[in-house]
Amino acid sequence: DILGPSIPGMLGIPTGTPPPGTPAGKAVPPAAHGIKAISMGLLTGDDSPAVLRGPMVSKYLRMFIGAVEWGPLDYLVIDLPPGTGDTQLTLAQSVPLSGAVIVTTPQDVSLRIARRGLRMFEKVQVPILGVIENMSSFTCPHCGKETDVFRRGGGERLSRELGVPFLGAIPLSADVVAAGDEGEPIVVARPGSAPAIAYRAIAAELAARVQGLATAALRPFVWNWDDGAGAPAWPAAPPAAGGPPTTPVGLRRRDARTLSVWWADGARHDIDVRDLRLACHCALCVEEMTGRPLLDPATVRADVAPTSIMSIGNYAIAVTWNDGHNSGLDTFARLRALGER
Repeated sequence: DILGPSIPGMLGIPTGTPPPGTPAGKAVPPAAHGIKAISMGLLTGDDSPAVLRGPMVSKYLRMFIGAVEWGPLDYLVIDLPPGTGDTQLTLAQSVPLSGAVIVTTPQDVSLRIARRGLRMFEKVQVPILGVIENMSSFTCPHCGKETDVFRRGGGERLSRELGVPFLGAIPLSADVVAAGDEGEPIVVARPGSAPAIAYRAIAAELAARVQGLATAALRPFVWNWDDGAGAPAWPAAPPAAGGPPTTPVGLRRRDARTLSVWWADGARHDIDVRDLRLACHCALCVEEMTGRPLLDPATVRADVAPTSIMSIGNYAIAVTWNDGHNSGLDTFARLRALGER
């Protein structure tokens, strides 16, 4: 976690002490209860807030992923602030994500924020693994009566309306508070409690959904167009029918003027690279508010071609051109549309 770092305290890891480093300069994450963790809370004490602007948040996020000696992992879970800001966009553009989990409380105000976050991840082609409803209801430890402090059922309703899985609901419980303050997860401290049972059920459902995801998507790449170094995969056999139409399973240079794309639904397109350059939608080529073209095709040289192509998360490529242009992102949805035209 980066903003509002609470993970060290909840796992019982001392704060304010930077983790040791490897000879290669990577941080070694501390571990507790079988979980490795990295957090801004390890770099700053409880009385030293990390006041970070957007670019610094993005910098630390990349460091926490790429400059930490994680070793073999089952899962890497990144705790994000609510909303649709720099942190979410940087993450979606920096690494190919297996999916996003939307956590909400049942009341309408929280549901609106969760809905916007969910739609943002959909736009950058990050699969939505499901919705979790937190603080679902409160059970009085004395009389056993349930009270819907923040209402109930909002998360399930949201998942139904948006057509995404509902992973489960976690009750509001003093046991969760106490366990977190003591630095011991509720599933360890009180494994038979209702919240612990809910957590384990949600974890099992989430693990099953991650396991069931299609693995046909391309791995991250930085591809030199001229010599082919770093070229992405090109499948030996056609992909199974029915895959997502805007998920490429292969990219290759058919010739110096043609980018070939093979899609997860089996379609293949050959795209002239000059057409790709003319289709750029960056702020230098298209008026952002009106959509009016700013790029005059006559100014684009006939032999324009990529010098390099880099993957951007799950949803786009960034092309550096031999005319010096490099400010645009070509989303896979736009690439598909261009290929079909």
